[in-house]
Amino acid sequence: MLKKIDSSQLRVGMAIHDLDCGWMEHPFVRARFVLSSEDEIRKITAADIRAVVIDCAKGLDVEAPTLAEVRAATEAEVTAIAARPVKPLRTTLGDEMQRAVGIRRQAVSLVRTVMQDARLGKAVEMENVSPVVENITASILRNSGALLSLLRIKTKDDYTFLHSVSVCTLLVAFCRSRGMDEETIYQAGVGGLLHDTGKALVPDTILNKPGRLTDEEFAIIRKHPRDGYDILRQTPGIGAIPLDITLHHHERRDGSGYPEMQNEAGISDLAQMAAIVDVYDAITSDRCYHKGMSAADALRKIYEWSKFHFNPTLVQEFMRCVGIYPVGTMVMLQSGRLGVVVEPHETNLLTPKVNVFFNTKSETYIRPQLLDLSRALGFGGGDKIVSHEAPAKWRVDPDKFLILP
Repeated sequence: MLKKIDSSQLRVGMAIHDLDCGWMEHPFVRARFVLSSEDEIRKITAADIRAVVIDCAKGLDVEAPTLAEVRAATEAEVTAIAARPVKPLRTTLGDEMQRAVGIRRQAVSLVRTVMQDARLGKAVEMENVSPVVENITASILRNSGALLSLLRIKTKDDYTFLHSVSVCTLLVAFCRSRGMDEETIYQAGVGGLLHDTGKALVPDTILNKPGRLTDEEFAIIRKHPRDGYDILRQTPGIGAIPLDITLHHHERRDGSGYPEMQNEAGISDLAQMAAIVDVYDAITSDRCYHKGMSAADALRKIYEWSKFHFNPTLVQEFMRCVGIYPVGTMVMLQSGRLGVVVEPHETNLLTPKVNVFFNTKSETYIRPQLLDLSRALGFGGGDKIVSHEAPAKWRVDPDKFLILP
């Protein structure tokens, strides 16, 4: 039986099943092992890991809720967050996707150039950054799902560049959903696009290392917010918001972040928002050392982490921004069919529009059908989401059904 416990409950002889943290944040080679010493327990607490999952069949037991009970409670809390109006879309996903492809290409090229120039000691040219941020903002205004769904797929070679574009896009969408003014949204977008500029000074052998980083290598990685801040300070026309986001996007509200170990009182809202979207994009992306989780799972994980690391109110607002079932999420319906979310509902995130394409009872593809889950049977709806599903489990590719014919 799997149980989730507070790290203060750890005892030698317990079998760790999951350290419940980002894969870069714990000091162990393996994520599953039996605790053999008090020193290992001290390492877990020193890494600011607040909760872990133990396997009671392989080690000592303790009085605690099961993992299934914890997940059910989290799901109930997440579901309660879902009822809130969202910004209306101005164009369809299919129409915006065509423009989003070009915007993605333009943005990745710019970030690549910025990184190359930073390595050579050249200043960032803001006249090249501004139109890219403006194009991303305009795309989000028309239909945020298009660009965000395109940016879900990253390869090992272009991860660093696409991650920066994703953080920019997510941060623009987040700011817009919170009703911020145009100038603040623009400045936040610049900050998101340039937040990892300091990684230009990190050797590729460390950035792309397939295994866990050593303490020395992680210390080099932890320098990138300060290095990026120092680089951008030399950029004519750079604003205070991009500098703040670059320096503080790895700070955490409990003081466990870096480079300044600020607590919540010392971190601006925009830097806290950037921290949320940075982690969200990182844990949903495939890396050479980690398989990304689904967007729906990532949102629930960040919600759990908000008890310590993130501002809970901002996390809930971010969940409403992207939807608890973001565009591109594969879902299981009550009827036993699988579908992919193609558009959020305007007032209830539990009832998006879904393109249904697979029958799990017969394990066969079916003719795609667009369902509006807010409608009744006979009016284009008549079904209900019961869970989000991993495509690998059913050996299907929902992305093929993201664009309606």
